[in-house]
Amino acid sequence: MIKDIKGLHHVTSMAGDAAENNAFFTDTLGLRRVKKTVNFDAPEVYHLYYGDEIGTPGSVMTYFPFGNMPKGRRGTGEVGTTEFAVPKGALPFWKERLGNYGVTGLKENSFLGENRLQFDGPDGDGFALVESEARDRSPWTGTDVPQDAGILGFHGARFTLRDAAATGELLSFMGYQKDETAGDVTRYRIEGGNAADTIDLEELSGAKTAGQGAGSVHHIAFAVENRAKQLEVRKALMDTGYQVTPVIDRDYFWAIYFRTPGGILFEVATNEPGFDRDEDTKHLGEALKLPDRYEPHRAQIEGLLPPLNS
Repeated sequence: MIKDIKGLHHVTSMAGDAAENNAFFTDTLGLRRVKKTVNFDAPEVYHLYYGDEIGTPGSVMTYFPFGNMPKGRRGTGEVGTTEFAVPKGALPFWKERLGNYGVTGLKENSFLGENRLQFDGPDGDGFALVESEARDRSPWTGTDVPQDAGILGFHGARFTLRDAAATGELLSFMGYQKDETAGDVTRYRIEGGNAADTIDLEELSGAKTAGQGAGSVHHIAFAVENRAKQLEVRKALMDTGYQVTPVIDRDYFWAIYFRTPGGILFEVATNEPGFDRDEDTKHLGEALKLPDRYEPHRAQIEGLLPPLNS
């Protein structure tokens, strides 16, 4: 069993309009844009990162806004809901705020004693706010969202699967412990990591397979402390039969990827070096940062990218 996973690192999704995506996360949700860079494989497309003040692993939602990309089709084989943690008692504030911003899909419910507010992102993304203990986390305060209601980071994620058994076995191998089951949803929780420590598996045996597009999660990343631990995780996965990519330098972390039995793309990302490797913490996310190989083409790339508000 792997013992080095520390909870979630980030969640990466796809979007349509970049400016709309940026406004939703920075204005509506009050997160900080901690990095403005490009898709390393398609530099004409932004890669935008949103999170807490410094982009702490376990707080960062990232997006590839592909412009006129068709919206995805919800179904099985995907991360159906990305869950953000908010302080206890914050949901009334968020219900009013999201309603005032015209956010759709608002639905209050609870799961395993936790109060939740579900809502849709601009492209139909599935989100939920979950009232949680702070656990030494603080929200970004450079916004009009009050500190006692601000988003603390991720709570976890909910996968929708046709058959949850194999993915449950994988999570157990990755160090997650099977927790409670309520209806068609079973929770897995990891101990000793960060506060983004839950994965819920929702089994929908009769549902259609999801189709990726704007509003779909592209991949979900799990955190390890450093590159040495990442190599140990990679070896353990490969020894178990998973086809895992070589280590890839993503400038702000190192990454490996593999596909799960349920069809979801998993990443294992390092907590090092972090988002301040090329920007002062006070100015994270302000300037366009490019990988070294694209720097000679900066003028051309900047001409292809749509403008964003600060």
